[in-house]
Amino acid sequence: MILLALPALAAAAYYLLALIASFQWRRHDPPGQRDFAPPLSILKPVHGRDPRFYEAIRSHATQEYPEFEILFGVSDPQDPAIADIERLRRDFPALPISLHVVSTDAANVKAGVLAELAGRARHPLLLVNDSDIRPEPGYFRAVTAPLSDPKIGLVTCLYRAAAESFPARAEALGIATEFAPSVLVARLLGVAEFALGSTMVFRAETLREIGGFQGIAEYLADDYQLGSRISRRGYRIRFASAVVETNLGSASWAQVWRHQLRWSRTIRVSRSSGYLGYVVTHATLWAIVAFAAGQPWAAAAALLLRMIAGIWIGAGILQDRHAATWFWLIPLRDLFGFAVWLGGLAGNTVDWRGQKLHLSTDGKIRKY
Repeated sequence: MILLALPALAAAAYYLLALIASFQWRRHDPPGQRDFAPPLSILKPVHGRDPRFYEAIRSHATQEYPEFEILFGVSDPQDPAIADIERLRRDFPALPISLHVVSTDAANVKAGVLAELAGRARHPLLLVNDSDIRPEPGYFRAVTAPLSDPKIGLVTCLYRAAAESFPARAEALGIATEFAPSVLVARLLGVAEFALGSTMVFRAETLREIGGFQGIAEYLADDYQLGSRISRRGYRIRFASAVVETNLGSASWAQVWRHQLRWSRTIRVSRSSGYLGYVVTHATLWAIVAFAAGQPWAAAAALLLRMIAGIWIGAGILQDRHAATWFWLIPLRDLFGFAVWLGGLAGNTVDWRGQKLHLSTDGKIRKY
């Protein structure tokens, strides 16, 4: 019976590490870095009109930064997002904003579009983020400043999620209270070769060193591949002080399940040992096991530290107001997350933007 308390204690230790990592999190850049602001090219691959898409792209156009351009890329000339992009060009006529319709046969269409945009970019720094990302003022300076250090090859950042349906809010709660803590723990333990698609900033020269986006166009996890390849070149990956926001819209439970399952299977083939290690993060499950085994002290420790870490990182670090409002749903969200983790252990198909893809063991994809 005491042995059945061990997973709960391991989960408690994991969330204690998350709390320690959160207190080491630096929200401010060292003095002098904010003066580093070279010309910047923002590469925005777009597929469809995400929720509040115009607000997201407008938040980039209104950034205060000495010199930047925004390059949008679509693979469908009838993409509904084009109307919003044209509106942005009308609203900001003095800003270099361009739209490119890209024909690509890359398995990862996003990477194929990015390869075209990178070839057209004029500036030495490149910023790539998802089309629905909405940053706060000062974002460009916050994410470019760390690159004043030549040893840093890529800058990324944490993110929170807005949502307009209950299933989407549950997914957003998982991002704030489960995913973000896992990122902080990974960094604390020295796992630092990954980047997040919420933001990736790097030098155009570094991109050429790793073979450009063409070299990762067969992989589903283009963000992980980009970070891993830059890391293998001897550069460090740094998290910026900024936190950005994505929008999950009004997704249904089925859509949330498919999205989370794609995410899980992608992590499994990208970092299999790390994925298996995630089993310890399911504190609610192990608390139930420990309680059923007559070890309520272990159950209480796991659940208490899980809740404290989730609320503090979600509401405190990410400033996600929903994490503070919906914290009482964390245990239920944990059980859903465990079901997703089990589903991600096997299977080689994923749904991605309306396509059914085959996922190989090395992370490459092909269409059915």
